[in-house]
Amino acid sequence: MRCTFTGVTRLRGAPQGTGNPRSGAALFGLLGLLGLVLACAGLYGVIAYSVSRRKREIGIRMALGASRARILTLVVSGGLRLVTVGLGLLLAAGASRALEAVLYDVSPTDGTTFTVMSFLLIVSAVLACLVPARRASRVDPMRALRCE
Repeated sequence: MRCTFTGVTRLRGAPQGTGNPRSGAALFGLLGLLGLVLACAGLYGVIAYSVSRRKREIGIRMALGASRARILTLVVSGGLRLVTVGLGLLLAAGASRALEAVLYDVSPTDGTTFTVMSFLLIVSAVLACLVPARRASRVDPMRALRCE
């Protein structure tokens, strides 16, 4: 069989793709989930490091009367500030236009998809921040002030 160039689209006589579009969508979903897990692990690491560096400050706050709930709120809000900077919905909308050819039964600027994914990102960020926040809220003020 002889392949000839027929213009911009493809070679005549070249084998056609036989893959199911849903399998490609499943692969994109799996890679997106893997990216979300890696982002949560990174956020957890950054927040845990921040809490370990701020142990003295947290001890002083607790010695001055801050409640555990206030410390939890302080740490989680710091983590969510990092997430809102990186959310980038406008970048996502621009990237979805570029990926329009591979989207399956979804418009490039589907509002439901953007809303659900933003909510999922925020919930996963809160869950990633909760462990370091709980650890910060259990700091003993006397120990934190004694240690340098």
